[in-house]
Amino acid sequence: MLLREVRQLGIRNKKAEEFQRLEAKTLDSQFRNEVMEGLGCSRFEAEAILGVVKETYGPYMGQTAKKVQPGYLSLVCVDSNEPAGKPVAECQMCSVLLHVHRGAADDRLLRECGPTQFRRERIVDLCQEALSQSGLLTREDLAYRVFFVTPRTISRDLAWLRENKPDTPVPIRSNVHDIGPVLTHREQIIEHALTGKTTSEICQIMNHSKEAVANYLGTFTRCVFLHRQGMHPSQIAYLLGHGRSLIESYLQIIDSCKLDKNKSFHLEELLRPTTAKEDEKKAVTEVA
Repeated sequence: MLLREVRQLGIRNKKAEEFQRLEAKTLDSQFRNEVMEGLGCSRFEAEAILGVVKETYGPYMGQTAKKVQPGYLSLVCVDSNEPAGKPVAECQMCSVLLHVHRGAADDRLLRECGPTQFRRERIVDLCQEALSQSGLLTREDLAYRVFFVTPRTISRDLAWLRENKPDTPVPIRSNVHDIGPVLTHREQIIEHALTGKTTSEICQIMNHSKEAVANYLGTFTRCVFLHRQGMHPSQIAYLLGHGRSLIESYLQIIDSCKLDKNKSFHLEELLRPTTAKEDEKKAVTEVA
């Protein structure tokens, strides 16, 4: 009631807005948005369909749902392909699985450094882990659903990271403009691969996980295959489930390889099946 009166008076309630954004990042909200956009239903109709689905399939979900391993946390967050500035309630969501507690290593970190330093050490890894699964965390996600502190505390942690680790990108949604678009990270990773750098070297340079690097390179190589089959950028974007702007940036990289023999060589290496590369290495080792 109070929130409604505040809205009528035109007074902005930042705390209420935070929780509204959190409410928008749930499976229920994601389902309603999909139904409203895909079937052209009203919110009331989408809510009714959601209720029927829960009533019909709810009793069976617990039997078939995949169990999350200890130390992991499943979250719904904003898809990394959504542009900055778009309201959270209108964004496409994705589910990510975060390794919040890594066992003895984190216990030791907590014991020796305390909870504040623990958060600051883990924020970067968790944000990168979400990004590797095409998700972008927010301050509210980190505060209310991961570390159970206030957003102001997370803001202080982020300020500390900017001051003490300026070369370490923290890809939360509000920071995307500061560290460059998410596309830039993907493009940089691909450029490193096309100059012959190994996955381990790319991980060290970009401070990304191996899973993230493999994910980006995999999307790029699939884009190359589809492009060589004569598909239009819009078709490639649809098949790969990514925005057209990302696909067009990849196509520009492909064109640049035609003018650079070194990049062209490493591009063909990326496209070769892993098994073929392993067989060749094995043959070289046997000859040696």
